[in-house]
Amino acid sequence: MVPFRRARRELQLLWRDPLLAFLVALVAISLLIFVLYPLISVLLKSFQTQAGVFSFANYRRFFTFRYLRSALVNSLLVGFFTGIIGVFIGYIAAFTVTRTAIPCKRLLHVLFILPIISPPFTSSLSILMLFGANGLVTKGVLGLKNFSIYGFNGVLLSQVFTFAPVAYLTLRGVLESLNPTLEDAAMNVGASRWQTFIKVTFPLSLPGIASAFLVVLIESLADFGNPLVLAGSRFPMLSTQAYLEITGSFNLPLGAALAVVLLIPSITAFAVQRYYLEKRQYTTVTGKPVSSSSKLVSRGARKCLQSFVIVFASLVLLFYGTIFLGAVTQVWGYDFSLTFKHFAYALGVGFGAIKDTLVVAALATPVSGLLGMLIAFMVVRLTFPGKGALEFLSILNFAVPGTVVGIGYILAFNKKPILLIGTLAILVLNFIFRYIPVGIQSGVAVLRQIDPTIEEAARNLGADGVTTFRKITLPLIAPAFFSGLVFAFVRAMTAISAAIFLVSARWNLLTVQILNEVGSGRLGVAAAFSVILVAIVLCAIVVISRLVLGRSGGIKAMEISKEL
Repeated sequence: MVPFRRARRELQLLWRDPLLAFLVALVAISLLIFVLYPLISVLLKSFQTQAGVFSFANYRRFFTFRYLRSALVNSLLVGFFTGIIGVFIGYIAAFTVTRTAIPCKRLLHVLFILPIISPPFTSSLSILMLFGANGLVTKGVLGLKNFSIYGFNGVLLSQVFTFAPVAYLTLRGVLESLNPTLEDAAMNVGASRWQTFIKVTFPLSLPGIASAFLVVLIESLADFGNPLVLAGSRFPMLSTQAYLEITGSFNLPLGAALAVVLLIPSITAFAVQRYYLEKRQYTTVTGKPVSSSSKLVSRGARKCLQSFVIVFASLVLLFYGTIFLGAVTQVWGYDFSLTFKHFAYALGVGFGAIKDTLVVAALATPVSGLLGMLIAFMVVRLTFPGKGALEFLSILNFAVPGTVVGIGYILAFNKKPILLIGTLAILVLNFIFRYIPVGIQSGVAVLRQIDPTIEEAARNLGADGVTTFRKITLPLIAPAFFSGLVFAFVRAMTAISAAIFLVSARWNLLTVQILNEVGSGRLGVAAAFSVILVAIVLCAIVVISRLVLGRSGGIKAMEISKEL
């Protein structure tokens, strides 16, 4: 009876502000419709035959058909090694930036995070141009014939390049929170540099390392573009196999079953990362950390670390330089003469995809940002029954692979009363609810640092809850708000895994267009589209950051992904 009475009391307090209560109900209903309902639709569809009869046939086929089982094994294998290698690279980069006086830190930081704001398959396109059958390295430099980059090696290389920066951002925040004076104190009592690292620095950063590994694992399992380009038919992966079953074999129930199988490790990793490892974070802040420790890293070790970081940054430049070079090359691998015909084609025939992408991003971004801040406010400042469930639903899409979301939207919104297939609305709604977790997390982090008495004073002066949020809370969380805006815009411009299921003849997206060009062998056109896309994203980040966040806002906005 006590929980019931408490819930009733919380509802009574909430209804004192009818407008705020309405917004809570509206948000809850929206999350149920556009987050939970599509997932339930996928689950239910997975237990049906193509005739609509309830059956376990799809799961029996998965467990008995070796090719489909291998897709799960391959996905987990690639995810595991991507996590290991990505965290290794990310930790070294983060350690070097935070513990050594490496020159040009700001430039290196921008290069490290550049893959995060690019289409997820940009690395795949670069790998094809460098290491494909007509690759600049394999054919042009090494003279190799019949060399294949497809399969495990190609997918692993592309995903490590794409997701190592995610680990870097996470681990940089972890290492920055460790006061270097702890390391100095250990060495002052006789510990060597190596002993200090093994017994102090590394153990204190272990929860962050584990968290970074799980985040990269989730990203790897959810990745769609890189496997679709580089996996090949001999190396199936779950995210692409579910897509091929639906679009190639027209077997929607089996595709849904594969999506459910893919969802299980993703949700498990997300739950462990969020609800277990968060409780094991170590706090070592005794005030603002002093400058990076110079005693921990010897001169020789510092040179090795800096060389490693410079090599990775150079690879980033190589990959993006290859994309640009491919965009102005006649025929990659055969004729390297200068041309701008690929850009002319992209800005001519492909202008519709560019326009559609900008429209979708422009509509989804502000709504996603505002909704994220509103949910963050509800989570931190309000008390009502089901608040924990609302928070879980609001961030659930971070763990759900885009393939699952795309299939879910097809199943949920292809019939009345919510018929959205082929419309602009389904694309906008997908991006709104898929990327609000970043805005929520950044908003929650900032709100917990703001004294609630400020808002209470506004209410005591007669302002209702909505007015207080609009005039008091929202201005105070403006940096977090616009960081969420930047992230939402970037993802709306560069995502593909869910969107590829939702595009139509009327509404196309740049990422889908790029993938189609790669599939058709027009690498120059694909490169031109990629350059245009990256340029648009970078310009948007600079404009938003300069207008709202100040000169340093662009970097801070791009860093917001580490809040997850």
